[in-house]
Amino acid sequence: MDGERASPKFVRISWRRARAAAIAGAAAFLAVTLSAGALTAAGYPQKPVRVFVPYGPGGVGDLTMRLLADQLSQELKQQFVIENRPGAGGIVAMTEVLHAPPDGYTLGEMGNGQSISVSLFSHLPYNLLKNFTQISVAASFEMLLAVPDKAPYRTLKDIVDAARKHPGKLNLGAINPGSTQNLSAHLFQEVTGADYTIIPYRTTPDLVTALLRGDVDLGFDFYAALKPVIAPGKVRIIATSGEERDPLLKDVPTAKESGFPNYVVTSWNGVGAPAGTPPAIVNFLSAAINRALAAPDIQEKSRALGIDARGSSPQAMHERMAQDIAKWRDVIEKAHIPKE
Repeated sequence: MDGERASPKFVRISWRRARAAAIAGAAAFLAVTLSAGALTAAGYPQKPVRVFVPYGPGGVGDLTMRLLADQLSQELKQQFVIENRPGAGGIVAMTEVLHAPPDGYTLGEMGNGQSISVSLFSHLPYNLLKNFTQISVAASFEMLLAVPDKAPYRTLKDIVDAARKHPGKLNLGAINPGSTQNLSAHLFQEVTGADYTIIPYRTTPDLVTALLRGDVDLGFDFYAALKPVIAPGKVRIIATSGEERDPLLKDVPTAKESGFPNYVVTSWNGVGAPAGTPPAIVNFLSAAINRALAAPDIQEKSRALGIDARGSSPQAMHERMAQDIAKWRDVIEKAHIPKE
């Protein structure tokens, strides 16, 4: 909950510089932990490790953790067991981690979804930055901005120009309020300065159906969710929300390239543990996660899902979470989204 309030201008930070710094930091971190941290965590893990996931099976967050857990199980010769606890903005899963012994045998998936919850809920049973120890980022994935295949819009500028000409007439679609997808739609409205009608849908299949029917002029979701309708040409991706073009959609420009430099959205998740977990174990796990994510098999499977699998140091994950808390607080307040 700490951290100064930031405006969407925060997203102007250069991705290339940030990524280069992150890679350099992770490399330095790995060099230290592999030589010292791993030795001081000798004997860990001696039993299965539980990993609480705040999403149901099959989603991109769940798939990310399952890929990582499988690789860690192979490398560390102990099972990393996924336990799905969806619901309440991640509170259910994170409460399990909160009350667990800080011994490295209970971990939780946490990321921008939990950062958003800080501003969506009037009361959380924990302080995200103080009651948990961040270990490593695991994966990042950007938003795709999709239109029906028969829509007349070919670029984001076409969408924005139409919205300015007919305020409130164009529909933006995304899944439930408070989700990264939904807040991405609100941020798009704020950044473009145009007036749209934002329609929330319960699930991604509901959103896709609305796109196919033409009920939605512009939809927001991740590659893994839209993949089944992209290849057959049922929807058209006119922009992505990352700092750089998606390797799976090389011909699709980013929103920045399309004339909206302040529209950058990168969803992400990582691994955390209860506060008080011994630094030796935190460092050991972070180094192991970085190694696991770099494995060719993980990289190949992640890329196929539109996921950038890349680890970080504990400090880098902590800083990213603090920045996201501030960023999404600003979006939520400007969109007047009520707290739960």
